Amino acid sequence: MVAIVVSLASTLLSVASSASPSSSTSFLTKLRSAPSFRLSFAVTPLGYRRGRLMAHTIAKATLGLTQPNAIELPKISFAAKEIDVTEWKGDILAVGVTEKDLTKDENSKFENPILKKLDSHLGGLLAEASSEEDFTGKTGQSTVLRLPGLGSKRVGLIGLGQSASSTADFRGLGEAVAAAAKAAQSAEVAIVLASSEGLSVESKLSTASAIVSGTVLGTHDDNRYRSESKKPTIKSVDILGLGTGPEVEKKLKYAEDLSSGILFGKELVNSPANVLTPAVLAEEASKIAATYSDVLSAKILDVEQCKELKMGSYLGVAAASANPPRFIHLTYKPPSGDVKTKLALVGKGLTFDSGGYNIKTGPGCSIELMKFDMGGSAVVLGAAKAIGQIKPAGVEVHFIVAACENMISGTGMRPGDIVTASNGKTIEVNNTDAEGRLTLADALVYACNQGAEKIVDLATLTGACVVALGPSIAGVFSPSDDLANEVLAASESGGEKIWRLPLEESYWESMKSGIADMVNTGGRQGGAITAALFLKQFVDEKVQWMHIDMAGPVWNDKKRSATGFGISTLVEWVVKNSS
Repeated sequence: MVAIVVSLASTLLSVASSASPSSSTSFLTKLRSAPSFRLSFAVTPLGYRRGRLMAHTIAKATLGLTQPNAIELPKISFAAKEIDVTEWKGDILAVGVTEKDLTKDENSKFENPILKKLDSHLGGLLAEASSEEDFTGKTGQSTVLRLPGLGSKRVGLIGLGQSASSTADFRGLGEAVAAAAKAAQSAEVAIVLASSEGLSVESKLSTASAIVSGTVLGTHDDNRYRSESKKPTIKSVDILGLGTGPEVEKKLKYAEDLSSGILFGKELVNSPANVLTPAVLAEEASKIAATYSDVLSAKILDVEQCKELKMGSYLGVAAASANPPRFIHLTYKPPSGDVKTKLALVGKGLTFDSGGYNIKTGPGCSIELMKFDMGGSAVVLGAAKAIGQIKPAGVEVHFIVAACENMISGTGMRPGDIVTASNGKTIEVNNTDAEGRLTLADALVYACNQGAEKIVDLATLTGACVVALGPSIAGVFSPSDDLANEVLAASESGGEKIWRLPLEESYWESMKSGIADMVNTGGRQGGAITAALFLKQFVDEKVQWMHIDMAGPVWNDKKRSATGFGISTLVEWVVKNSS
């Protein structure tokens, strides 16, 4: 009976990988006569290729018989225009306003030129309605009014807070406009800032890009696992007052490429562990390489190949699962020109983490959310998808994921076992639930062996980092000030929050073993720091290295969905290294 049950379980949990790679989505852009140009694109994250997500892979034997729904490909047309806001025709004219923009004179009239012009055409109704609605322009506030007197059917006021200047501010504006358009079932939308006259040309470009990215992300709903779903209503978005021409076109193309990578990463994290096994994750990585085969190549290693590379730390974690591990390595090489810098992005790829024999139990353990323990790998593969489209010059990038599950069985790793990493260092496993660092150990050694000069690893690694920085900020650790400054600058451009924490060497004392080179976890105090110190043991001293602990911002509890955090930062970092 046991043999039959094990055989049946193995059959149910195995995943075939026989289908051909899906085709890439085309990006259409046409430069039209001044003062505007129009471009349209269809974002194809995971789940939108030919309207299916991994269906060929899971149709034969998925636990629970779950198959994602076929989803119609959304398509949004974007245009950058320089026209009078009162002449624009469509469903919603959305105006991004700060608290200062809403200042009124002694006659209760707007002082801001754009709001004043709109209010004049509306006979003072906009000022009156904003007061009645108690709209003050605070972040998160919005009001949509249906008022006669303009070409647009509705006017929306979207609050930007006291001021707005960052990528996150304007991406948030795009998301808020998308939400308003959904609620009003609107197809044609325009977005304008009440105050854009003070922005430099470069600021206008980055602002337009952030608004487009936010609109795409805000429009997207992950409905693959719902029995019923609504189709997106937005068909076109006009961005007014932020310039036109080839430079804007280039920035909006960048926003498209980045958004497709973010959506791909989000859908990877949202996918349940019975669908997204290590083998399926490897297949999705291979599809990215096949789609952008002019610049990307894929190498997928199985158990035997990992044994040849002496990856005992990684394989120790994988040993308990009926789903075999897959070691993923994508390589980006520019289509032309010399390679000046070699980078590596390494992501933790635990497609499910039970905790092993130190099983996750009790309130707050979040075992039901441990599908997101591959969030680091989703960042790496989402970045690979974006980089495959952007095609930066002068930089070679290695995307590396040691994918597996951390389960419980008679073949599994036990507390007290000693595993040997591929650099020869031995690790006494004093907690099987500190498994991510064990997989990253061999992945980091592998990355160094590829000749990478700079390595960034990302992982949902410790609860300690969430306690320290909360749910929206990632902790970063690096012995290199230069690399830390690079990534911090990239995160600011990408609109994501990270905070540098210390690599306190004296804390390593708690990581010493009586019988091996080290243990895999220290005490409760400084847990995020000791985890980073552990990873440091597997990086060549000549290599610049950074560890990003993204356990907090990987998931949005309120929305009960993945955030896509980290992809913007890494893409920005790679692109800046290419210039």
